[in-house]
Amino acid sequence: MYSRLCGALLLPALLIGGILFFSGSSTCCSEQRLFAPAAAQAQSLSDMIERWRARKMPSGIVKTNGRIEATQVDVSAKYAGRLADVFVEEGSVVKVGQVVGRVLSPEFEAQLRAAQSEVTRTRQMLTQAEAEIASRQSALDYATSEFKRGQELIKSGTISQTNLDQRRRNYEASESAVKAMSAERDQAVAAIGKAEAEVQRFEAVLKDLVLVSPRNGRVQYLLLHSGEMAAAGAPVLTVLDLTDVYMTIFLPAADAGKLEVGSEARIVLDPAPQYVIPATVSFIAADAQFTPKTVETKDEREKLMFRVKLKIDPKLLEKHFSKVKTGVRGIGIVRTTSDIPWPKDLQITPLQ
Repeated sequence: MYSRLCGALLLPALLIGGILFFSGSSTCCSEQRLFAPAAAQAQSLSDMIERWRARKMPSGIVKTNGRIEATQVDVSAKYAGRLADVFVEEGSVVKVGQVVGRVLSPEFEAQLRAAQSEVTRTRQMLTQAEAEIASRQSALDYATSEFKRGQELIKSGTISQTNLDQRRRNYEASESAVKAMSAERDQAVAAIGKAEAEVQRFEAVLKDLVLVSPRNGRVQYLLLHSGEMAAAGAPVLTVLDLTDVYMTIFLPAADAGKLEVGSEARIVLDPAPQYVIPATVSFIAADAQFTPKTVETKDEREKLMFRVKLKIDPKLLEKHFSKVKTGVRGIGIVRTTSDIPWPKDLQITPLQ
């Protein structure tokens, strides 16, 4: 099964490459010998395609034209800035999390430095507040001791009431001073938390200025180049997710209404009609629509149709990741009656 998909997607390139390679032969006879196998194979494939298109399917099995597509994901700049680097080109294969570009924003970098300086300043404030608390706590401990001692001495008449009152005032002042510095310490702690949050925010902003691929796939379009300004939210490049490949087909209501999501399907590609690719019905549109002009149907867009997606197994795609191509036309085949067996020529042969 896997080898069939590999051949189906790779065969057109091999044919084209063979013709280009041998086009420089000098003698007529050698040209005939070299071109004859390729021409015969191409004619054989063309005949097979015509037979597939003309063939009538058994009752309960429906075929229609379609095209291989893949999910496209835009890689965008979250914040505006100058595109400093682009590390990929159109056609480059990328992995999830791979860095594909970098945007510069001197404004955010300056704000990050200012936030880091604020963290340093507030930490110094905390250190000073804690030192001051320690000093004033010592004064409070002494004033508390003197006040308690005075309360005992006043009983024996050793000190006057005035002296005791002074000791009380010293104690209360020292206690107030410790509370005031404790409040300043708490404010310093809160200021540190706020400053650190600002640092984290600007670090997150700068991290978002590094563009990474969200999917495993291939770069389809490079929309901006190094040195250009990237607007906030504007796409820089487009990645094709080659593990999410499907064929889009259009079916009339009479057929689409009988399908179920998850049902088995088959795909036969025009470049290699001798291979049958397994697929699954992954989507059935809830609303009918006219088929696009690029899709030919039996009634030539005279009736409303339902869009259906036939998804290829992601594990199969991962195995032949580098050979997957989109835009290839072919035939999508579905069963409107699930208990009908697939014909012999639509059976899948497992990879040995």
